[in-house]
Amino acid sequence: MGQFSILGYIAVGGAFGACSRYLISELCVLLLGRGFPYGTLTVNILGSFIMGVLVSAFQNEMLGADPWRQIIGLGFLGALTTFSTFSMDNVLLMQQGAFFKMGLNVLLNVTLSISAAWFGFHLLMKIIQHG
Repeated sequence: MGQFSILGYIAVGGAFGACSRYLISELCVLLLGRGFPYGTLTVNILGSFIMGVLVSAFQNEMLGADPWRQIIGLGFLGALTTFSTFSMDNVLLMQQGAFFKMGLNVLLNVTLSISAAWFGFHLLMKIIQHG
């Protein structure tokens, strides 16, 4: 696979990931308001779950790494999830003096994202074992 095609795969996945992130974040604002960074939390948990499923699919040879690693892993999930927005959300909460919300946001993002990745990975493993 040439460098140009790799970049193309990443770009296509990234476009879908960025649009998905925007739509999910807007839906969270619509449903839950702006009082907490629900959109960032949601995309981080969802992206972590998808990454867990993806890695499990690679390890069980359900998907070949190429081009799916580039499309989904690097492109889509790279654009969907975001550490920079997570960081800025926490800076803004700090500036507002909302230290409890900031701590809750850090705890939820880290705990739930890691749990979602673990759950996604093991969910596919269970499906494979019983399917």
